Amino acid sequence: MTQHDAAAPGLTIIGDICIDLILGTVDGWPAIGTETLMERSEMRAGGSAGNTALAMRYLGAPCLLFSEVGNDSFGGWLAQQFADVSSDLHGCDAATSISTGIIHDCGERTFFTTRGHLEKLCWQNIERQIHAAPFPGAIALLTGVFLLPRMRAVYDTIIATLRKLGYQIALDTGWPSGGWTEATRGEMLGWVAACDHILLNEIEITALAGEGDLDRAMQRLAPALRPNATLIAKTGPKGAVGLQAGTRVASTAPLVQPFDTIGAGDSFNAGYLDARLRGASLADALGAGCRTAARVIARFPRQAIEQGEFAIDRALAES
Repeated sequence: MTQHDAAAPGLTIIGDICIDLILGTVDGWPAIGTETLMERSEMRAGGSAGNTALAMRYLGAPCLLFSEVGNDSFGGWLAQQFADVSSDLHGCDAATSISTGIIHDCGERTFFTTRGHLEKLCWQNIERQIHAAPFPGAIALLTGVFLLPRMRAVYDTIIATLRKLGYQIALDTGWPSGGWTEATRGEMLGWVAACDHILLNEIEITALAGEGDLDRAMQRLAPALRPNATLIAKTGPKGAVGLQAGTRVASTAPLVQPFDTIGAGDSFNAGYLDARLRGASLADALGAGCRTAARVIARFPRQAIEQGEFAIDRALAES
């Protein structure tokens, strides 16, 4: 077990938060000009950084969240959703980004996302508030870079600055809206080489590596990793696979039947990183991530989840 002040936020999250409006389900796509009634809906805080911070809240685990919100009424509402999370959320001169997720009967999703404040998120505003790592092994998680053009332009600088401040770096980029071009792959591999925990899903890893088989893709990316860095493949209902120092470890996911799986990977990040911060092995941390993701997506609406409600999962990771 890593020895440090248990109340000190060991995880600092820097990235995208937005409003998620979840609606469903639909059987096929409605014709233009028609109206469709949905059986379920929820408006909640979202974005990769936001989902991870909220999952940490559900676990009763401390973290710090740095991001921005828009200067409209939605921005005020969004900031309020993180009232129980230690956060620094600047207001910026833009409308708050909103992502509408339509859930199909087959379980797949369609998203409509406004550009809004995400394109204004600025490292200079965040850098002034970032302090040195509170203890050796503290982690800074960077999320959603492809939605954040101003952050993306200085991502190498962000990673270098955080490392100088004593942080391990965790990275979850999401999917590039322009696809995995050769230029994007090269840019991404540069970030990967500078990070300690690379948290991608199976499709992102195979696309990045240009290799359709997951295990071969992970092996192809392994030479680009820092010594002792960990490459994680989140494989949805199958669980997760981790590769560290040439050793492959897999964990299965608990069986759940969720209404929506939005934010599952972000919730995995919370469980995994929290376990690593507390000294868990790769295998145990993968298991903690899978349990956290399963617990979160099994609930709808998620706003009913209480702070610390999933603390039992932290105890399981320690046992």
